Amino acid sequence: MAGTEQSGAVGGSAGAPGLLARRQFLTRTLGFAAGMSLPGLARRARGAEAPPFRAAIIGHTGRGNYGHGHELIFTGRPNITVVAVADPDEPGRRQAAARAGARRSYADYRQMLEREKPHLVVVAPRWTGEHHAMARAALSAGAHVYLEKPITQTLAEADELLAAAARGGLRIVVAQQVRLAPNILFLKQCLADGLMGELLEMRAQGKQDHRAGGEDLVVLGVHLFDLLRFFAGDPLWCAARVRQGGREITPADAHPATEGIGPVAGDDLCAQFAFPQGVNATFTSRIQNRELAEPWGLELIGARGAVKILMDMVPRIYVRKGGSWTAQGQAGEWRVWEQDPTRGLSREQRSMAAANQRVVDDWLAAIADRREPLCSGYAGMKALEMAMAVFAAGLARQRVAFPLANRNHPLRAPGS
Repeated sequence: MAGTEQSGAVGGSAGAPGLLARRQFLTRTLGFAAGMSLPGLARRARGAEAPPFRAAIIGHTGRGNYGHGHELIFTGRPNITVVAVADPDEPGRRQAAARAGARRSYADYRQMLEREKPHLVVVAPRWTGEHHAMARAALSAGAHVYLEKPITQTLAEADELLAAAARGGLRIVVAQQVRLAPNILFLKQCLADGLMGELLEMRAQGKQDHRAGGEDLVVLGVHLFDLLRFFAGDPLWCAARVRQGGREITPADAHPATEGIGPVAGDDLCAQFAFPQGVNATFTSRIQNRELAEPWGLELIGARGAVKILMDMVPRIYVRKGGSWTAQGQAGEWRVWEQDPTRGLSREQRSMAAANQRVVDDWLAAIADRREPLCSGYAGMKALEMAMAVFAAGLARQRVAFPLANRNHPLRAPGS
């Protein structure tokens, strides 16, 4: 399948890198030095040597709008001309075109693609119901595609997009931006160099707000699942308990989410994933936890310590060395990770806009290098697959193996 990526369990025995290694690593990867300048990929993607591109943006006001500012991702890039915006809503279309600096606007994205022939297309709506049709049309027009997450509503739709991109030599990128945060990239290197010893277990917590349960699983869980894969590779199987109102779910519990992301079920779920090399992981999202739950994020448990990641576009990272209890019977303390290269960043440098720019920089470099982006369509599909596995395992009352055999939505009746 197109878009496979390098990932796997991390953990080693050497000491963690020092300050010099930290700077060298960040410069070598995304060019993030101590001041967070972008001399590497960003210079290639934005500088005078960057190739010119025609870009188009597809939104849908009232049905997912433009995601998290995705109409603005080409701002400040002189080599990219936003030629048009498409949106069936006339006021929304006019306003988005003004924000994006687009030359023209269209009510029908198909007409836009035919007339404008863009090299790059952004599929921006948060609602995923139209992702498949919009992205398929863009790929058919020969464009590389940037997609809001989740990639699609079903795995079958995602598979079709990946196959179309592979046939055309095109690159799909999905806005799962957290894996490109510079401290996450550096953390993976430090874990491989022995920061906490061998990776044993991962514990992920959903945001557990008013969307706790099935909607939290799909909307925000994909960010966590993407990081679980980033640190441990592809899962082997999933087992899950999914309950609604205190009982196990049935297909009759499927209902539309508050956002247009397809059917969801359950207000209380806990899933277990088995990864290679004996690594186990859990994901929890329960409506009962709204007031008491740990913040949205995950813990990585190693043989000699642990790491806590509190989710954001640039996450906050804490470490705890040794066991959770000291010889004196006191709990070990979580401490701010002193090697975090993003300490001292401004609010702007931690923003969603900056995170989107990192994704675009890598996307454009991947196009130039003819490689898969780090936030690839394949990674987006695998994160969605982990979410769908939770529903499938919860309904079946037994674990399900990866890759999932059923590529349709497990909460939809066959043929619907």
